[in-house]
Amino acid sequence: MVRWILITVLTVGIVGVGVWGFQEHQEKNSILIQAENDYQRAFHELTYHIDLLHNKIGTSLAMNSPTSLSPQLVEIWRLTSQALSNVGQLPLALIPFNKTEEFLSDIGDFTYKTAVRDLDNKPLSEDETKKLTKLYKQSGDIKKELRKVQYLVLKNNLRWMDVQLALASTEEKADNTIIDGFKTVEKKVKGYSESNVESNLIGTSSQDHPYQFLSGSKMSEEEALKKSRKLFDLGNDAKINITKTGKGADVPMYSISYRGPDKNVYMDMTQKGGHPVTFLVNRPVKKNKISLNQGLEKANAFLEKQGIENMMIYQSNEYNNVGVFSFLYNQDGVRVYSDAIEVKVALDNGDILGSTARNYFMNHKKRDIPSPEISEKDAKSKVNPSVKIQEQHMAVIDNTEGKEVLTYEFLGVLNNETFRIFINAMDGREEKIEKLNGTEVNLDLVL
Repeated sequence: MVRWILITVLTVGIVGVGVWGFQEHQEKNSILIQAENDYQRAFHELTYHIDLLHNKIGTSLAMNSPTSLSPQLVEIWRLTSQALSNVGQLPLALIPFNKTEEFLSDIGDFTYKTAVRDLDNKPLSEDETKKLTKLYKQSGDIKKELRKVQYLVLKNNLRWMDVQLALASTEEKADNTIIDGFKTVEKKVKGYSESNVESNLIGTSSQDHPYQFLSGSKMSEEEALKKSRKLFDLGNDAKINITKTGKGADVPMYSISYRGPDKNVYMDMTQKGGHPVTFLVNRPVKKNKISLNQGLEKANAFLEKQGIENMMIYQSNEYNNVGVFSFLYNQDGVRVYSDAIEVKVALDNGDILGSTARNYFMNHKKRDIPSPEISEKDAKSKVNPSVKIQEQHMAVIDNTEGKEVLTYEFLGVLNNETFRIFINAMDGREEKIEKLNGTEVNLDLVL
């Protein structure tokens, strides 16, 4: 009897240890997954902010109005602070990366000090313009190197936790694509002139407002899964993970994901109406079999299926056999930039590889658009005379104060660079200038 009691106790103990060990393993995996997600987010945000920083510096060189230049310089300062924050969230403590951080700080310090002075009475000097031009070139070099690292991370499904382990190891370190990439960035920055002083300024970020355009009734998890299977093009036997956002979220959503042998898919779907806000498919894309124009037809069809109407294409590009199409809402011939959607299409078979509709659902509404108070000719006279204007449109954009304004939109060229220039249609003020990206480098050919 005692023997059986002992066997029972030992069996319960072994089972208990097993359960405890399994729970510990699950908790450890959850922590590792969370850390990996945080590192991936910080890295891709860093790449995005450096990309945007480069464009903003280029845009500032094309500006002709002090009232536009000052907030643009402040925006550059804000982006450098965000990029520095992203660097601080990566496991790079053992990699010498101080020169790159100093470079970002130098840009922030220069642009902030220039922005806060009265540019009407004391405009940019010739030396300051040369410095901006130099910073534009240097930030472009950093952007290209980070793009290469990002391309390899995505192509080879590299993990940042491996970087952390490699950095923490006291043994001889093997080659690591991410570490080597960041060392290349640091080496390149070391060659730049250290002509700016250090800065400890902290940037601010704009606040989001509630979504304004969510139609339909609340969708259950079962309904969301059914819709996801259709969007993901998966059968009923495929395992799809779905979770709800926590209590207090501004917009209740479902986070839905699938990992399979041929593709990985992720989507954020609103619980109200089941609208895909963010949709991403990661799979190998083969050689083109359809044209960019045919890809546009696929993107238009996708928007129509989602019940999104009156959208017009304003920009399309091709990157590594993927068509990227940017759409704006068209209200009575006026382009509304706040209501934007981006759709990605695989040009090997026309599959939808992703869409981003956050801006559309957050901002879309019927607007009372006023008539312009100045003529198109008067608006053109406000543009830098060195810019060669190629086309024009009417557009509603958000100004630096976050308010929607009616503008004349001019597409022009300066120094072989293309810019969108927005002139206020009511008072002729230069509201905003955006530099358009040039031809994307096919990294498969250079790596």
